Amino acid sequence: MEHIRHALKLGQSGEQGMSDIAFVPNALPEAHLDGISLHTRIGELAMSSPILINAMTGGAPETEAINRELAVAARETGIAMAVGSQMAAIRNPDLAASYRVVRSVNPDGLVFGNLGGEATVDEAMRAVEMLRADALQIHLNAMQELIMPEGDRDFRGRLERIQAIAESLPVPVIVKEVGFGIARESVERLWRAGIRIVDVGGAGGTNFAAIENARREAPLAWLNDWGCKTSVALLEALDARSRLDRPERLTLIASGGMRSGLDVCKALALGASAAGMAGALLQALRSEGTAALIDKIREIHDEMRLVMTALGASSVSALQRTPLVVSGESAQWCEARGIPISAFAQRKG
Repeated sequence: MEHIRHALKLGQSGEQGMSDIAFVPNALPEAHLDGISLHTRIGELAMSSPILINAMTGGAPETEAINRELAVAARETGIAMAVGSQMAAIRNPDLAASYRVVRSVNPDGLVFGNLGGEATVDEAMRAVEMLRADALQIHLNAMQELIMPEGDRDFRGRLERIQAIAESLPVPVIVKEVGFGIARESVERLWRAGIRIVDVGGAGGTNFAAIENARREAPLAWLNDWGCKTSVALLEALDARSRLDRPERLTLIASGGMRSGLDVCKALALGASAAGMAGALLQALRSEGTAALIDKIREIHDEMRLVMTALGASSVSALQRTPLVVSGESAQWCEARGIPISAFAQRKG
């Protein structure tokens, strides 16, 4: 609940880098608004929408109501939803209700479980069973833990545990950052460990460094800008994917400050297959209620269809062939890192 309160108070910076991405306009779009499809896939999972309500909360009696209303919105709009870390319920089964409510409210929807990189195979199995989850997120948050007064300090063996979980679970495993971004070197290591879905979790949304600093008696404010923007993290992950023998087998999710249909379309056009949203949706829920949250998600879908129609892209796969230009700080980062970006602007659509 402290995290929820601080997240709502601090808000989102909006500096996720999507302003560095510009579509090349299409004056002759061969598309009809009513014919736009938002269907997509992440790994083996079919999704009716690229939008995912990303992991936020659970593990306390107060959070059960939040997860219930988020699940209602997911059910009514047909989008996937992830819960926050289930470790609290793994350690104290009395808290499981704050997570199970999501499956109770949305029995037929796509629901993702969530644990940290410290989890064992047994704990991962229990997390999946708790929700009858369709996938399990493993979140990486080393800097948050280091700033957190009661956080972890030892991160040894996490990749080996993640690999063991991926090899043992009957559902897909998604590895995600929580707002600091994943660089290509980490994506390559995750690929070798058997991970086939990565959520880049870049900076620009909820700032967990700032949240943990707000909880500290002696803040480490100089770490509030740690990490890379979502646009950069996605470009890093795309560069790693391009080096694979079978690049189509690695699915990418963009999250970190996604706030509008235009943001989502830019992320999809770069090469993501879905976009996680958390802070913006939580703000709508807590300030205006469940009905307003449902309206917001539908508004984002409408924005996406409008943008895709203007670009002549009737599907997500067509959107991923749309030409765009990467500029600003994102382009500067890519130049320094040797990540080619000119091919995006040369696409034929």
